[in-house]
Amino acid sequence: MQEELQIYRLVPIASPDDPHWENRPPQGEVIVRARSTGDARLVANSAELDFTDVDALPAEGTSTDMASPFRSEKLYTVILDDSGKYPNAGERGVVEGLVRVDTIVSTQLD
Repeated sequence: MQEELQIYRLVPIASPDDPHWENRPPQGEVIVRARSTGDARLVANSAELDFTDVDALPAEGTSTDMASPFRSEKLYTVILDDSGKYPNAGERGVVEGLVRVDTIVSTQLD
């Protein structure tokens, strides 16, 4: 039995100069296929680059995924998209939108 997924839009709600963005650049609207609004945040978050994916600080085994702007209710809102533009059937993941992966820079020198 295939799990039932929905389409959700993660839409930035804070102004570009809002201090909540800190060093997390706005990434624009992202559309995901997920189980719930909370899961939609996790799906978008998982598409971002994490410190554990590159040889950057902090130390090995330390994740930065809790710092994702997609997890912040002050930065992004999650809206159920029932427009029918995207099918509910399919893999859980990002359907449309660009999730930046250049927010973490490797410490490795060439």
